[in-house]
Amino acid sequence: GWASEGLGSSGKNRHVCHAAARLEMGSLWEEFNRLGTEMIVTKAGRRMFPTFQVKLSGLDPLADYVLLMDFIPLDDKRYRYAFHSSSWLAAGRADPAAPGRVHFHPDSPAKGAQWMRQIVSFDKLKLTNNLLDDNGHIILNSMHRYQPRFHVVFVDPRRDSERFAHQNFKSFSFPETQFMAVTAYQNHRITQLKIASNPFAKGFRDGDPEP
Repeated sequence: GWASEGLGSSGKNRHVCHAAARLEMGSLWEEFNRLGTEMIVTKAGRRMFPTFQVKLSGLDPLADYVLLMDFIPLDDKRYRYAFHSSSWLAAGRADPAAPGRVHFHPDSPAKGAQWMRQIVSFDKLKLTNNLLDDNGHIILNSMHRYQPRFHVVFVDPRRDSERFAHQNFKSFSFPETQFMAVTAYQNHRITQLKIASNPFAKGFRDGDPEP
């Protein structure tokens, strides 16, 4: 269903207070979440699968909005995968936090009507473990858990708009999109589900004819 679990709507600008977001492919996210979602991070940057996609409602059709995402650590731990028990175990304190970055949807800014017309897909977003990345990718520590967050920001035309910055955005987070950042999949069932459900993983499927 529609989630307006924005981090508090009170005191928000009328252009964002009614904003609601529905996570697309929710059942697929749930399937991964039950197994313990893993997302690959590489030096060059890797796209997420499932892709983070939302359907928006409640925006002002004529107002301009910027959409962006960031990723926050779920805890202060580093993890390791125990193959004998097929489970993640805490393995000490988290590494120093990677530089906090945000990913702006490339169509930003755009009118509310445009954002609401179609599913908003963050398919250009890439995850990296390269602390010196200069491509604007999201930098994460491998073997750490993260929660993606999605933000709707009203582009306030007032000259002193920075005074109202805290009123001009609404944030959403979907618990089923939490994941462990890894450089290689640890849980073989995650690998199987990614291959089965990712249209770009065709080459990995057993018995598929050569393209």
